Amino acid sequence: MIPRTTLEQWAVLSAVVKYGSFSLAAEALHKSQSAVSYTIKTLQAQLPVGILVLKGRKAELTKAGEVLLRRSQQLLVEANSLEKVAKSLAQDWEAEITIVVDAIFPMEILHQAIEAFEPISDGCRIIIVETTLSATEEALLSGHANLVIATNLPPGYLGNILYPVNFIALSSPNHPLQQLSRELTEHDLKQHRQIVVKDGGIKRNQNVGWLNSEQRWTVSNFASSVAMLERGLGFAWIPQSFVATAIKAGTLTPLNLAVGQTRQINCKLVIPDIDSAGPATRKLAKIIEDLCQKERR
Repeated sequence: MIPRTTLEQWAVLSAVVKYGSFSLAAEALHKSQSAVSYTIKTLQAQLPVGILVLKGRKAELTKAGEVLLRRSQQLLVEANSLEKVAKSLAQDWEAEITIVVDAIFPMEILHQAIEAFEPISDGCRIIIVETTLSATEEALLSGHANLVIATNLPPGYLGNILYPVNFIALSSPNHPLQQLSRELTEHDLKQHRQIVVKDGGIKRNQNVGWLNSEQRWTVSNFASSVAMLERGLGFAWIPQSFVATAIKAGTLTPLNLAVGQTRQINCKLVIPDIDSAGPATRKLAKIIEDLCQKERR
């Protein structure tokens, strides 16, 4: 049975709802307003239920329209995925690879992987986007990345454990917590300022780890966090790869916690759409996996 409605009609309806009017949808779709109006009118004529109502100048979905549009979204996603697969099949080597990587992952490993990939890259451009917490999941769900290195995966995605990242609690050697000649407790930490890294996501605001200190300063990246710690402005849990040099130099010192001095988070490698992944993406993923396996030994 051939459907009476088309994917283009549902895409136009989605735009009308998203932008709230035919004129704004037309502008976003680079179509004339009359073309958008005709598409919606034709779609409505092909359906046995009303899908849109006009309230003033704003177009709103009916209850039936909400159900149908929600169901149509998956069709649009699948259609776009199908076109990506066709594009991948048509080309021998991708022109560009976008890697979204959670900021806790050791960038030195990623840089080594790109260095190993360079001789066979055949001009393939590499884009690296560093994210934190839920921003990594959002990038994965958006479908704009070829490779994603994440700590948490949304439902429907699978990934192999790539690398375990160890976080360590530490502060400046001159911080008051370092002056206590005994093991530190949660009560001790609550009396002092904690430096935390902000969630980079837009839709959600994830909190990870111990956050019971009433005094908290929030920064956007681990480099800023380390700089604050070295000034004696607080304590924090930081990935060991970020602080190894500072610990060796003596500008930062691990906290003598009775419990929870270190914690581990696993980074996972995900190819969001394995069917449409090209040979360059697959090759780079294999290089990253091999390097991480070597580092774990």
